[in-house]
Amino acid sequence: MDKVTEYSDLALDSIIKFAPNIIGAILVLWIGFKVIKKVMDLVENLFNKSNLSDTIRPFIISILAVILKVAVILAAAGIAGVDLSIFATIIGASVLAIGLSLQGSLGNLASGLLVLSLKPYKVNDWIDIDGKFGKVSEIGIFSTTVITPGNKTLIIPNSKATSDVITNYSEKNIIRLEINITMPYSESYPKVKDIILKAIAPIAQILEEPKTEIGIEGYDSHSVQIVVRPYVQPDNYWRVTFACYENIKKAFSENEIQVAYSEGVELGKIGE
Repeated sequence: MDKVTEYSDLALDSIIKFAPNIIGAILVLWIGFKVIKKVMDLVENLFNKSNLSDTIRPFIISILAVILKVAVILAAAGIAGVDLSIFATIIGASVLAIGLSLQGSLGNLASGLLVLSLKPYKVNDWIDIDGKFGKVSEIGIFSTTVITPGNKTLIIPNSKATSDVITNYSEKNIIRLEINITMPYSESYPKVKDIILKAIAPIAQILEEPKTEIGIEGYDSHSVQIVVRPYVQPDNYWRVTFACYENIKKAFSENEIQVAYSEGVELGKIGE
């Protein structure tokens, strides 16, 4: 009985000794979480009034909430008498291990935050990143989703958007097409040029300004290389491309314009 009484007294002394600390820790947790909720509501209202992206706002708010809650928990643990150096060691080691294992992902995360903040492109913009051309369907924290004109879905890491050149065709809402045509040396270039311009004139989606450019781009062993450069809105890119080739082919047939062909070792005639 003496031992039982002794242990009971020790337990009671411990409870009396640590009770204020435990009660204080509980109060810190309760008040801290209440304050965090109020602070996060205020931050969310401020973010909603800002120009931050709808994608980045929830992410920043959730990260901030986690940081504040961890700080409150650590404060409560310190009041309760817990040695915080242990927590600091565990957290430091965890952060280092996670950072080393997620170097690429963290780089994409940082790039995603920059893209969402600086907005070099938006959803539905036509862009070219690292030679990948298409319309932006989604901008995420880690990657950008692009739909190509061929209806392929490209998942481009956001690190590409911050390390490579971005071409945003929707910024000015116009894009220049590159229509490549060949003609034999025996044909008259002024005649062919006039036929091409008349052939593409009925295509309503071609913009009047800037004006369509057409010229000789170069020569090869058997043909003259002609480039036709009409301007269109990005959404009409493929529609006008196909229409141009179709109309030019039809006009060439109607006007008996021969396509370039090899004449072996013979030299073709030189037109105007």
